[in-house]
Amino acid sequence: MKITFLGTAASEGVPAMFCDCKYCQEIRKRGVSEFRTRTQVLVDNDLSIDFPPEAYVHSLNFGVDLSALKYLIVTHSHMDHFYAHDFILRGYKYAVLKEELLSIYGNGEVKKVFEECTSRELKSEVAEHLKMNVIKPYQRLEIGDYRILSLPAMHGTKEDALLYYVEKGGKGYLHLYDTGELSDDAIRFLAKNSAKANIVAFDCTFLDAPYEKGRRHMCVEGDMILSNRLERAGVIDGSTVKVITHFSHNSNPIKERLEEIEKRYGVIAAYDGLSIEI
Repeated sequence: MKITFLGTAASEGVPAMFCDCKYCQEIRKRGVSEFRTRTQVLVDNDLSIDFPPEAYVHSLNFGVDLSALKYLIVTHSHMDHFYAHDFILRGYKYAVLKEELLSIYGNGEVKKVFEECTSRELKSEVAEHLKMNVIKPYQRLEIGDYRILSLPAMHGTKEDALLYYVEKGGKGYLHLYDTGELSDDAIRFLAKNSAKANIVAFDCTFLDAPYEKGRRHMCVEGDMILSNRLERAGVIDGSTVKVITHFSHNSNPIKERLEEIEKRYGVIAAYDGLSIEI
């Protein structure tokens, strides 16, 4: 199973779209090697976790064949994780498809956003090849060759934001984006369902800022606390690859800083286009 981190920024991108802070100024000077687009993870070539406004750019930059996607699992309805407007172009005269049906999985708000964003322009010839499936926390899904567990994220109260454990061929990937600490129940659910993650990707929006319990995003110190809890539960172990990602421009995620953090905490700081095979 191959995990590709197509986008590794928080909602505003790095540098941020409308920002003139000292960090964004410096990152613009450094150029494209320091740029980060918004979140998308590709599993093998047929499953995407989230679908940001840059999905098309990701397809160009990294040779991703979006016509081959069979499954899209969405964490929550925020625009940087689910840009549904683009699905009006999936078919008809706009596209010849490798895989006719795209099955989309997300919470009730994701379904509402899909309907709102496609209501004006979605042609019937396109709609028949898109299937929206509403899911909730603590579900066990069998999707094609994948076994997927859905978990509740700590990311506000307006919707049931989701986290995912994805397994294929005995290999596991744990996706922990846009969340604070996991609940004890969520970790027990993973353990009870024999989740064994070879890779875990942590939200690290605040990078090396001081850890504050109860926030809806994480920092690397908080990620390590969560990592210890997951290891005690048997969900990860000493061989698990720990990835930090979803960086904000406010944290100044330039290469030199990230390299120091990688050494200090034994993690990999994701960059746009990073692929890891397990």
